[in-house]
Amino acid sequence: MYVRKKRRQMAEINVVPYIDVMLVLLIIFMATAPLITHGVKVDLPQMQESDLVETKDAPPIIASIDSEGRYYVSVGTDPEAPMDAVEVAAVIKLKLQQNPDTPVMIKGSGKVSYQEVLLLMDFLKNAGVPSVGLMTKSFEE
Repeated sequence: MYVRKKRRQMAEINVVPYIDVMLVLLIIFMATAPLITHGVKVDLPQMQESDLVETKDAPPIIASIDSEGRYYVSVGTDPEAPMDAVEVAAVIKLKLQQNPDTPVMIKGSGKVSYQEVLLLMDFLKNAGVPSVGLMTKSFEE
Protein backbone atom coordinates (compact mmCIF):
# COMPACT_ATOMS: atom_id res chain seq x y z
CA MET A 1 0.00 0.00 0.00
CA TYR A 2 1.19 3.43 -0.95
CA VAL A 3 1.57 5.86 1.90
CA ARG A 4 1.95 9.49 1.03
CA LYS A 5 4.67 11.34 2.89
CA LYS A 6 3.70 14.59 4.51
CA ARG A 7 5.62 17.54 3.23
CA ARG A 8 6.63 20.42 5.36
CA GLN A 9 4.89 23.61 4.39
CA MET A 10 7.09 26.28 2.91
CA ALA A 11 6.73 29.73 4.47
CA GLU A 12 8.56 31.68 1.75
CA ILE A 13 7.13 33.98 -0.89
CA ASN A 14 8.44 33.96 -4.42
CA VAL A 15 9.14 37.66 -5.12
CA VAL A 16 10.35 37.29 -8.71
CA PRO A 17 6.87 37.87 -10.26
CA TYR A 18 6.41 40.99 -8.13
CA ILE A 19 9.76 42.36 -9.27
CA ASP A 20 8.78 41.73 -12.89
CA VAL A 21 5.51 43.61 -12.44
CA MET A 22 7.25 46.52 -10.73
CA LEU A 23 9.80 46.80 -13.54
CA VAL A 24 7.05 46.84 -16.15
CA LEU A 25 5.20 49.56 -14.21
CA LEU A 26 8.42 51.57 -13.89
CA ILE A 27 8.99 51.40 -17.64
CA ILE A 28 5.39 52.45 -18.33
CA PHE A 29 5.66 55.45 -15.98
CA MET A 30 9.02 56.48 -17.41
CA ALA A 31 7.63 56.35 -20.94
CA THR A 32 4.43 58.27 -20.20
CA ALA A 33 5.76 60.93 -17.79
CA PRO A 34 7.25 63.20 -20.51
CA LEU A 35 3.97 63.08 -22.41
CA ILE A 36 1.93 64.31 -19.46
CA THR A 37 3.68 67.66 -19.02
CA HIS A 38 1.72 70.56 -20.46
CA GLY A 39 2.38 74.24 -20.76
CA VAL A 40 5.00 76.60 -22.03
CA LYS A 41 8.67 76.15 -21.24
CA VAL A 42 9.85 79.15 -19.25
CA ASP A 43 13.25 80.03 -17.85
CA LEU A 44 12.46 81.83 -14.60
CA PRO A 45 15.15 84.25 -13.37
CA GLN A 46 16.50 83.91 -9.85
CA MET A 47 15.55 86.62 -7.39
CA GLN A 48 19.11 87.21 -6.14
CA GLU A 49 20.41 87.45 -9.70
CA SER A 50 17.51 89.25 -11.33
CA ASP A 51 19.69 91.68 -13.31
CA LEU A 52 19.48 91.25 -17.05
CA VAL A 53 22.57 89.95 -18.74
CA GLU A 54 22.79 91.71 -22.07
CA THR A 55 24.63 90.14 -24.93
CA LYS A 56 27.19 92.15 -26.85
CA ASP A 57 25.22 91.90 -30.08
CA ALA A 58 21.68 92.72 -28.99
CA PRO A 59 19.84 93.73 -25.82
CA PRO A 60 16.96 91.50 -24.76
CA ILE A 61 13.51 91.98 -26.25
CA ILE A 62 11.08 92.95 -23.49
CA ALA A 63 7.37 92.35 -23.94
CA SER A 64 5.42 94.30 -21.30
CA ILE A 65 1.84 94.06 -20.04
CA ASP A 66 0.42 97.00 -18.10
CA SER A 67 -2.36 96.89 -15.49
CA GLU A 68 -5.07 97.46 -18.16
CA GLY A 69 -3.85 94.45 -20.18
CA ARG A 70 -2.22 96.42 -23.01
CA TYR A 71 0.89 94.93 -24.62
CA TYR A 72 4.12 96.76 -25.46
CA VAL A 73 7.41 95.68 -27.04
CA SER A 74 10.79 97.32 -26.42
CA VAL A 75 11.71 97.00 -30.12
CA GLY A 76 9.94 98.13 -33.25
CA THR A 77 8.83 101.44 -34.67
CA ASP A 78 7.25 102.83 -31.48
CA PRO A 79 7.99 101.07 -28.17
CA GLU A 80 5.44 103.27 -26.37
CA ALA A 81 2.52 102.29 -28.63
CA PRO A 82 0.16 99.60 -27.29
CA MET A 83 -0.33 96.49 -29.44
CA ASP A 84 -2.37 93.34 -29.33
CA ALA A 85 -0.75 89.97 -28.60
CA VAL A 86 -0.63 88.91 -32.27
CA GLU A 87 1.28 92.08 -33.24
CA VAL A 88 3.69 91.57 -30.34
CA ALA A 89 4.39 88.01 -31.50
CA ALA A 90 4.89 89.17 -35.11
CA VAL A 91 7.37 91.91 -34.12
CA ILE A 92 9.35 89.56 -31.89
CA LYS A 93 9.35 86.84 -34.57
CA LEU A 94 10.77 89.34 -37.07
CA LYS A 95 13.52 90.40 -34.64
CA LEU A 96 14.39 86.78 -33.84
CA GLN A 97 14.74 86.00 -37.54
CA GLN A 98 17.40 88.72 -37.72
CA ASN A 99 19.19 87.59 -34.54
CA PRO A 100 18.05 84.21 -33.13
CA ASP A 101 20.23 84.49 -29.99
CA THR A 102 18.33 87.49 -28.63
CA PRO A 103 16.74 86.70 -25.25
CA VAL A 104 13.02 87.43 -24.81
CA MET A 105 11.66 88.64 -21.46
CA ILE A 106 8.12 89.29 -20.25
CA LYS A 107 7.53 92.15 -17.82
CA GLY A 108 4.01 92.09 -16.41
CA SER A 109 2.27 94.34 -13.95
CA GLY A 110 1.38 92.73 -10.64
CA LYS A 111 -2.25 93.64 -11.22
CA VAL A 112 -2.54 91.86 -14.55
CA SER A 113 -4.21 88.45 -14.51
CA TYR A 114 -2.14 85.31 -14.85
CA GLN A 115 -4.23 84.39 -17.89
CA GLU A 116 -2.96 87.45 -19.78
CA VAL A 117 0.67 86.50 -19.13
CA LEU A 118 0.02 82.91 -20.23
CA LEU A 119 -1.76 84.16 -23.36
CA LEU A 120 1.27 86.25 -24.31
CA MET A 121 3.60 83.32 -23.59
CA ASP A 122 1.47 81.10 -25.83
CA PHE A 123 1.57 83.64 -28.67
CA LEU A 124 5.36 83.90 -28.30
CA LYS A 125 5.72 80.12 -28.30
CA ASN A 126 3.66 79.90 -31.50
CA ALA A 127 5.84 82.63 -33.02
CA GLY A 128 8.92 80.46 -32.54
CA VAL A 129 10.45 81.91 -29.39
CA PRO A 130 12.53 79.07 -27.90
CA SER A 131 12.48 80.30 -24.30
CA VAL A 132 10.95 83.17 -22.36
CA GLY A 133 12.18 84.77 -19.16
CA LEU A 134 9.97 86.50 -16.62
CA MET A 135 11.23 89.78 -15.21
CA THR A 136 10.90 90.26 -11.48
CA LYS A 137 11.47 93.04 -9.01
CA SER A 138 13.43 92.20 -5.88
CA PHE A 139 11.90 92.78 -2.47
CA GLU A 140 14.58 95.31 -1.46
CA GLU A 141 13.50 97.88 -4.08
